[in-house]
Amino acid sequence: MSIPLDRLYNFLQDIASRNDHVIIYRFYPHGSRKISDLTQLESYNLQGKKSVDAKLVFFHDQEPLNFDLYASPNMLSEIVSSDIFIKQALNSELTAQFQTFLSNMAPMINLRITTIRNRGLLKPAILVHSEKRSGELERYRSANFLGVYWWCHAVIARDWFRYAEHDPTLIVKKSSAKDFLIYNRAWTGTREYRLKLTESLITHGLVDHCVSWFSPVDDGLNYQQHQFKNTQFQISQNDLEQYFDATRATSTASADYCAQDYQNTQIEIVLETLFDDARLHLTEKILRPIACAQPFMLAATQGSLDYLRSYGFETFHPWIDETYDTISDPAQRLEAIVQEMKRIAGLSPDEKTRLYTALKEITARNKKLFFSDAWQQTIVGEFQTNFSIACDQLEQMIKYPI
Repeated sequence: MSIPLDRLYNFLQDIASRNDHVIIYRFYPHGSRKISDLTQLESYNLQGKKSVDAKLVFFHDQEPLNFDLYASPNMLSEIVSSDIFIKQALNSELTAQFQTFLSNMAPMINLRITTIRNRGLLKPAILVHSEKRSGELERYRSANFLGVYWWCHAVIARDWFRYAEHDPTLIVKKSSAKDFLIYNRAWTGTREYRLKLTESLITHGLVDHCVSWFSPVDDGLNYQQHQFKNTQFQISQNDLEQYFDATRATSTASADYCAQDYQNTQIEIVLETLFDDARLHLTEKILRPIACAQPFMLAATQGSLDYLRSYGFETFHPWIDETYDTISDPAQRLEAIVQEMKRIAGLSPDEKTRLYTALKEITARNKKLFFSDAWQQTIVGEFQTNFSIACDQLEQMIKYPI
């Protein structure tokens, strides 16, 4: 299933086209990272000078940037296998020379490999992304990509969770509600910290305080065979699946919310895509509890709560100890989150009532802000401003090439 997002990119194209002629590339199906799925938003009928002067705009705004994924000469084979035009070009007498060129220049070409048709292999381009404090972005800048930041998931989440604004069932809490809700679907790649969290819930006796799930297999791999990139997250238990029901969510589950889950829990522990990383990259995962007026703790990279507050949202200090957000070491940050969960789980019923009552006042304000037109316009306005600045810079790069 591909979650329909082309209307969003059509909307952004209208904004981008106010500056000049643009050719927009986005991943389709949405959420894909395959270079062969990085295709034009539409069939552009630009002729002559308009075609030559058109700005190349790559939207890599849903997932974290990954320069090396597209810097290998091997990416050529993926494009060739899916494009008849390029197959014909490479079957010409220039095949060997062209392949050598691509191999040598692969890092500089990167995402531009898809622009062979319009001769844009080394043309300066705009890269629209959704992360800050990013070393990956710096690498793209060195390859003549101009970054345009915007928080795409803020707009996407507003669409996906729109019914939560008026859903009366979300304000109901069952008397049997547990303390924590944890959506724990995938654990491969940048999400391996979730395996350590899963084990920690067992070790600290928190399983019975949670509504959560666990899948022993992710991306075709059993967790017992997983090779940890960060050995601090290494686990010793091999029976995690005995403590949790199997994950029932699909990869598209983030595009919806389950009111029953929020009725049965008090605080969501949000497990973001990036945790053991320097970058700030927040997705719809943190915006779902905000839309549903649920208090949360955020398992993400250092400073992510500050990042969230920069957009006007309140967090829950002093009711929840949020110093975990200041901890640079990811293993220690994860442990601090678990220890705060343990403290909350150990409160008396009266103490929990006072806590959840205080948190509810904050969540109501956050929800109101999220669904306000003014806040959404702030997100779109940020894109407009950043895109306009990048267009001016791109003009200078083309006019005065190094």
